[in-house]
Amino acid sequence: MTDAADLTARLIRCPSVTPEEGGALILLGDMLREAGFEVHRVDRNGTANLFARWGAKGARSFGFNGHTDVVPPGDLGSWTHPPFSGHVQDGTIWGRGATDMKSGVASFVAAAIDFVTETPPDGAVILTITGDEEGPARDGTTAILDWMAQQGERMDVCIVGEPSNPDIMGEMMKIGRRGSATFTIRAKGLQGHAAYPHKARNPLHALTGFLNGLIAEPLDQGTEHFDPSGLQITTVDCGNPASNVIPEAASAVVNIRFNDLHSGASLTRMMTERAAAVSAETGVELVVEANISGEAFLTQPGPFVDLVRGIVTQETGRQPVLSTSGGTSDARFVKDHCPVVEFGLVGRFMHQVDERVPEAEIHQLKTIYQRILESYFA
Repeated sequence: MTDAADLTARLIRCPSVTPEEGGALILLGDMLREAGFEVHRVDRNGTANLFARWGAKGARSFGFNGHTDVVPPGDLGSWTHPPFSGHVQDGTIWGRGATDMKSGVASFVAAAIDFVTETPPDGAVILTITGDEEGPARDGTTAILDWMAQQGERMDVCIVGEPSNPDIMGEMMKIGRRGSATFTIRAKGLQGHAAYPHKARNPLHALTGFLNGLIAEPLDQGTEHFDPSGLQITTVDCGNPASNVIPEAASAVVNIRFNDLHSGASLTRMMTERAAAVSAETGVELVVEANISGEAFLTQPGPFVDLVRGIVTQETGRQPVLSTSGGTSDARFVKDHCPVVEFGLVGRFMHQVDERVPEAEIHQLKTIYQRILESYFA
């Protein structure tokens, strides 16, 4: 039996802060080759990624996706145990990545190895593991999926092993995610003396009017599987050190987490049209720059979702809520390749000082993954 908890501790000891590989993918690649997987390093622009397949290319396949890169540990002196020690004490593993998400990777790697060793399936098991999820995410899972398309590799369905449970194992699985769009609005007016506003065009007045229009009413009321879209003004700035000068320029940043009533394109169009209307009214030029980091998506409930949900319920005694909450994950890339859901450990300590995970939960997650594989290929 492959010990997923021990593998978690070994992975934590690999200091793989994005974009460093830290030895994590080398460790996993060696294990998977020994278990009979065909393993490929898929590196792009200095980012290390791993693709592994057991079984025939083109066969019916089940995929897992995860990442071994982690966020920086911060102040080392604040940690009870060194963040890359993989310290084990009283049934708990401590260290950066213990929750997010070296334990998830260890669980699906261990489950896959034991599954194909004990009950070789009539099909293929595919693992895609990236070193660029916590960073820009330009050369991680997207690089693997691009490589798979070029090589004719295919996952029929996929589980992303991100921590999906807020507090208790089995309470939640993700069947979609909101989209994320960040807009930078730059306003250019005419500088002038604060005592003579009629000789100037104040970009802050135009910009704040534009922003007030955005927050005056909700974007929507939500949909069957999504909460209402959320719009947050995250910064407003003009860099003006003088209290008696009307500035020439100002800028603001707005982040929108949007549901499936919208797309990056539709929100960009809305922002641009509203900016044009304010420009026409005030004479201040408003320019909108858009950065869409992910579109909203939903894996419709059906056989695949039911399979995962059923096994989780049997193993935990809880029927997980089908959720689309939270931020973004690499599922936003996988969804363009195949149906995808997210199920992993409890995310209570992710990105925190003293990140840690109970060994028992890792063993439970491995069992869940292995049973999902058994049921899928049965």
